[in-house]
Amino acid sequence: MDGIAAYKDNAVSTQSQGRLIVMLYEGAIKALKQAAAQMQAGQVAEKGASISKALAILAELDASLNMEAGGEIAANLRSLYDFMYRHLTKANIRCDPQPVREVIALLEDLNEGWKAVTS
Repeated sequence: MDGIAAYKDNAVSTQSQGRLIVMLYEGAIKALKQAAAQMQAGQVAEKGASISKALAILAELDASLNMEAGGEIAANLRSLYDFMYRHLTKANIRCDPQPVREVIALLEDLNEGWKAVTS
């Protein structure tokens, strides 16, 4: 592992759980902004890779939910992540940037909420 990779690995492993969630949201938002731009530019393969990255992040966020401890909030987040996943899958198939922008807006709202509670 080179120095930069070790630094990144250490930076992630030392973060609080709330900060990690913020980092995941930020990664998904970045990937989806790239996907929307790639759709506009007709970069089909790149768009697919960017959406796949965002879908993987959503799957990780969903898997990290503690349904017992989280109660209704966790259940609502699970439903929202499922909606986003389906919305992005359709956007990817149709090469439609509008649903991608809608998911970006939802993720930005969630991210702001997490930033508020983790700071």
